[in-house]
Amino acid sequence: MRLSFLSRKVACAGRFYSLPVRFVLRLFGLMALGCSIQADPGAEPDADPGADPGAEHKCVYRAVTKVVDGDTFWIEDGSPKGLKVRMIGIDAPETRRSPGKEIGYYGPEAKAYLQQRLEGQKVCLEYDVDRQDRYGRALAYVFMEDGSFVNADLIRGGCAVLLTMAPNVRYAEEFARLQAEARDEGRGLWGRGE
Repeated sequence: MRLSFLSRKVACAGRFYSLPVRFVLRLFGLMALGCSIQADPGAEPDADPGADPGAEHKCVYRAVTKVVDGDTFWIEDGSPKGLKVRMIGIDAPETRRSPGKEIGYYGPEAKAYLQQRLEGQKVCLEYDVDRQDRYGRALAYVFMEDGSFVNADLIRGGCAVLLTMAPNVRYAEEFARLQAEARDEGRGLWGRGE
């Protein structure tokens, strides 16, 4: 098994990330304790609240109203403001300067890609163990009406890197594989010479 991606670092927003290494160390630590990582059986996609409880859950597609950056956007949820969504398992470079953060390499491109994909579209949210982060944003895996998996597409295209935050690890192995492929092929942010 080829593990060269474990030692690679990527620069985003002026910092170097070794995210896959941390994920692997956490995974091995959990395995050493006899734990296994499984999808939470209670974590359903954003189900229709009016649906028959005995019926199979169907996804509720909600309109995207605004893209904030390469991994965050707003959807209509019936409230005046809407719902801010942070995609799980990925981290896109910063697109704005703020205290302690600079615009990251490939940040504007990642945001433009997400805008092109999501604005004017409807998405379905699939939750993992944690449904919200400390900022009150919904944490979700995002699917388009055609079935495409947006989180995975961002990593596949090199617009984002793997960011594994336990306990939300349902697709971590798939994301690690997609990141290794994107890096090996020089896609997106991986195309910059070192």
